[in-house]
Amino acid sequence: MPDRRSGDEDAVTEFGRLVNLTPKQLEDWLATEESRAAGEHKDGGESTGHASGRRIVSLLRTSTADLGDDDLAHMRKVTGYIKRHLAQRPAGDITDSTWRRSLMNWGHDPLKDS
Repeated sequence: MPDRRSGDEDAVTEFGRLVNLTPKQLEDWLATEESRAAGEHKDGGESTGHASGRRIVSLLRTSTADLGDDDLAHMRKVTGYIKRHLAQRPAGDITDSTWRRSLMNWGHDPLKDS
């Protein structure tokens, strides 16, 4: 299983590179109305991004050695989402954009890149 282990390490590294909010910063953000309003809501419930954000907080607080296959799969999902959305950056000021709020729910603040 060396290939899988290498792939797992790559997933953890990429997750750490793209998720640029600390667990506390992400928790604080997720507690805001702006966070809860961002993203797609099915049947009036919690958005996919908001639920993912809660999972990301947990992953950030988990030792790499304790990550399971499901955790690694979610890390890959998160990095894929962040990469896709960074490629769709809108023109103009993004400070109060839906695009930024959605990315922040997934643990990435594009203003930290500036």
